[in-house]
Amino acid sequence: MYDKLIYELSKPARIAYSLPKSEVKEYKIDKDLTRSTSLDLASVSELDVVRHYTKLSLKNFGVDQGFYPLGSCTMKYNPKINEEIANLPNFKNIHPLQSEDSSQGLMQIYYETSKMLAEITGMAEFSFNPFAGAHGELTGLMIMKQYHLNRGDTKRTKVIVPDSAHGTNPASSALCGFEVVQVASKANGTVDIEALKPLLDDTVAGIMMTNPNTVGIFESEILEIAKLMRENGSLLYYDGANLNAILGVAKPALMGFDIMHINLHKTFSTPHGGGGPGSGAVGVKASLVDLLPNPRIKLENGKYHFVSTSPLRVSGFYGNANVVIKAWCYILSLGKENIASVAKYAVLNANYIKESLKDYYKLPIANICKHEVVFDGLISEKATTLDVAKRLLDYGYHPPTIYFPLLFHQALMIEPTENESKETLDEFIECLIKIAKEAEENPEILHNAPHTTIVKRLDDVLAARRPILTYKDYLQNKDTF
Repeated sequence: MYDKLIYELSKPARIAYSLPKSEVKEYKIDKDLTRSTSLDLASVSELDVVRHYTKLSLKNFGVDQGFYPLGSCTMKYNPKINEEIANLPNFKNIHPLQSEDSSQGLMQIYYETSKMLAEITGMAEFSFNPFAGAHGELTGLMIMKQYHLNRGDTKRTKVIVPDSAHGTNPASSALCGFEVVQVASKANGTVDIEALKPLLDDTVAGIMMTNPNTVGIFESEILEIAKLMRENGSLLYYDGANLNAILGVAKPALMGFDIMHINLHKTFSTPHGGGGPGSGAVGVKASLVDLLPNPRIKLENGKYHFVSTSPLRVSGFYGNANVVIKAWCYILSLGKENIASVAKYAVLNANYIKESLKDYYKLPIANICKHEVVFDGLISEKATTLDVAKRLLDYGYHPPTIYFPLLFHQALMIEPTENESKETLDEFIECLIKIAKEAEENPEILHNAPHTTIVKRLDDVLAARRPILTYKDYLQNKDTF
């Protein structure tokens, strides 16, 4: 039996609210702005509303419910104490237009978090203005462009992006007005330096890279790449999406990167997913500090001040405060002594999964991986990666990322993060082995999966072309689900 929708529970004259009498005097609304028909709203009791949305919430999957191995997105558990601290009244109720004098505590947290991130990454200073990872990318590229413009170098109109990159990299570059130039990867998943060299000329502003890259492999030739870019007068941009893999172990600045962004909501303890809140903190080396977007925070004579040094501004106020507070808590909780354990356990867990599944799933790159492992589908060719993902739903797992990166036709990208226990990983591995055996012995089980979910396998093309967006559409089509 399926749960009835809110509109199916509707009965005339039932209401779930009691509004006070309006204190606004009668106001005549322009006829062009008024409806000619009444709103088609459900008539339900408060109890019906509460039960309906509670049931809906239980249908969602989150990291607090189970293992969430979504590759390249670092969907990890975040300590609840950080949420509690960020929700303290004096943080939660602060207003962005308050005076500096009444905001010193929060400004101190911004300042200290910037300093700690600088120590972790080797950069000189961070800005928390950007509201998301992609916003951070755009901001970093704006800094890159402004750097070249300040030098009168107007020919630098191209950004090089590896073919394994996250999709936001070329998108952010194009949005910033750069021409995107793709560089090929080698068979081991790293950037092909010989393919890079012919691309370098005086029109290249910089290169965007993730290290470890999206295939989960460390770019071991990064110092040589940095040398080539430096000799070409170009800058290096570090996409911090995979920072979880090197946290406290390696520093992007020492690899040669000039600009970077960090997804605080991935790596530093804010629940990731659902569209926010996020923070794409941008860090730069000392020579670029004055180009960080306004405002910046300075400490002078024991007091924190907002200062403006840049021609750039990317947000109305100074970023998402609660995300920065949680990052501050997370870093202090781990301490300098323990922060490297994040990377070490993330790498250990990913390699444990890789070695445990390599006899059942194709492993295109046998090297030691970092935070994530990418398979190229089942060794058995009787089922696809999509079939595996759908079958995982029947066993209560959120599927990993599939069909990305595009380097592999049947890509299955798994990122266990540092939090998961050996028992959890063993159960997940056992499940994937069972699915691999099902694919060989009875592939129809996979072809028709999922079997236990409320919504069965959808026609992806039809769902995109004829989406069901209203309850009436659903009532007319529910028998097909």
